[in-house]
Amino acid sequence: MNIIGRVTKDAQVRTLSNSKQVVNFSVATNDSYRNKAGERIEQTTFFDCAYWLSAKVVTILTKGTLVELTGRVSARGWTGNNGEVYAGLNFNTSQIKLHAGGKKSETAQTATGINNNKTENDLPF
Repeated sequence: MNIIGRVTKDAQVRTLSNSKQVVNFSVATNDSYRNKAGERIEQTTFFDCAYWLSAKVVTILTKGTLVELTGRVSARGWTGNNGEVYAGLNFNTSQIKLHAGGKKSETAQTATGINNNKTENDLPF
């Protein structure tokens, strides 16, 4: 599954007891549609995301960054201390692509090991 949205706050790296690291961040996606009365309805969905492949991406996952994520979504539910029932969406991210130009894109390519600089000899024909 792919989602495109903006990072809602700076990502954080968490180290687990087995010394594995996970990058946790949140992404908001926007959608709009018209209801039967013809009114435009705006809907925002929030995803709690986890990225396990490299902690280096924490430097590029800053608040407001537009990203496209590939991965798997799962739902979770819990009861708060006040007795209210809550639900949320988790997104286990396997690939991150930036949709913003400039310095952040360059940083992302360096941090994730992506190199989009092609030379003439790299052409497939």
